[in-house]
Amino acid sequence: MKMHKERKAPVLILSHPQMGENIGSAARVMRNFGFRELRLVSPRDGWPNEKAASLAAGAFAKLAPVRVFNTTSAAISDLHMVFAVTARMRNMEKPVFSPAQAMPKLAEVLAHEGRAGLLFGPEASGLENEEVARCDGIVTYPVAADFCSLNLAQAVAVAAYAWRAFITQKMPTEPEVRPDENPLASKLEIDNMLEHLQSELSAAGFFFPVEKTTVMMQNLQNLFSRSSLSAQEVRTLRGVIKALSQGRGKQGRS
Repeated sequence: MKMHKERKAPVLILSHPQMGENIGSAARVMRNFGFRELRLVSPRDGWPNEKAASLAAGAFAKLAPVRVFNTTSAAISDLHMVFAVTARMRNMEKPVFSPAQAMPKLAEVLAHEGRAGLLFGPEASGLENEEVARCDGIVTYPVAADFCSLNLAQAVAVAAYAWRAFITQKMPTEPEVRPDENPLASKLEIDNMLEHLQSELSAAGFFFPVEKTTVMMQNLQNLFSRSSLSAQEVRTLRGVIKALSQGRGKQGRS
């Protein structure tokens, strides 16, 4: 078997995985295809997990230490591009890609010193709408319409193979890495900007009725996710929000 030089690969994030066996099987397949970083969001049976280790066939020893987070937002906070991997179409404005279409986009971010990830949902229910809203797009598989029942490790295998196929066939040499004068914003920077925006919109009475706040903020989050904001653009937006709020305060005093 021909060996290839290792390149940076996306982070794999498993949100609320239920079975240790599936975590171990996912770790085994991801390591076969050159992935090195696995993150878990609130695994049901805790971590470390003996059943995961038994199914991993030694993969954990060849991965970076598994990191565990309480929330998906925390797990992706340092990433600049994240795709949600789901077989279900969502009732939201998100670009949808096949695995072959998604991998070049992730590779481009990695080539310019950014960080990218693939987010997978739990076995029984899949990803929540709130999690998908935080992502830059959806990766979906062309499964049979009358039977779309991949388990978690199988879903990871499809994406991992697509990544490996892309970097070995479409990128035979390392891409030229250039200093990026305007890097993408991290998910944490975007979250902080949205919290700032929500606070000011609430103060201005924008959310009416109040019960629609969650849906309206999710729509705004989708809008900004589709825009692939740079870190500088996020700083500019925060300056705009601050200026508008200060201007409103001056008008109130006058």
